[in-house]
Amino acid sequence: MSVISTGDGSPTVFSEQYGVTYHSRHGAVTESAHVFITAGLRYKAVLRRELSVLEAGFGTGLNAFMTWLEAERRNLRVHYTGLELYPIPDSALEQLQYAEQLGAAERQEDFQRLHQLDWEQSFDLSDNFRFEKKRSSIEHFQAAEQFDIIYFDAFAPQAQPELWTPEVMAAMYAALRPEGVLVTYCAQGEFKRSLRAAGFSVERLQGPPGKREMTRATK
Repeated sequence: MSVISTGDGSPTVFSEQYGVTYHSRHGAVTESAHVFITAGLRYKAVLRRELSVLEAGFGTGLNAFMTWLEAERRNLRVHYTGLELYPIPDSALEQLQYAEQLGAAERQEDFQRLHQLDWEQSFDLSDNFRFEKKRSSIEHFQAAEQFDIIYFDAFAPQAQPELWTPEVMAAMYAALRPEGVLVTYCAQGEFKRSLRAAGFSVERLQGPPGKREMTRATK
């Protein structure tokens, strides 16, 4: 893995194994804010102050960290679960100075703590944010109506097609509570057909810089 700069100045990690970046090259922070925070967390926070979020997968920790900051700003109570089989190495983590990019330089240790905490345990990191990481693959994760929001942030279908199948989308549907939403940067036609086959109502939303569309699917 190597760390590269993206269009908005924030860093991301490039996976040499899959030949893709963890975030958009047009802007890592910009993409996360648009796809996951605005279209996911803020969308659901209009009606609910307590939310359960599943991230598939945890990756750099940027989405989790931004959700933590947003929960504190809006006085939300968020229970956050991140799935990840292959944590990024410390050598890459040290180069991800996301706190400064987000105007919260004093919180860099909090960002790093997300990576340092033990797996399979739940931690109350503040009055607004409970956090846990599960060492689990996305395609084998099972839950029953536990989550209000799913951040589906897997590598793109061309890199890991096994994560975008009808079977995985059916499992994501089962994991959501009624009226729960799945948000993702992907707007591929076959993927959206898999969402509909699982039972989702699918919306096309304006994408972040560099992408014409993104997807929000509702149970």
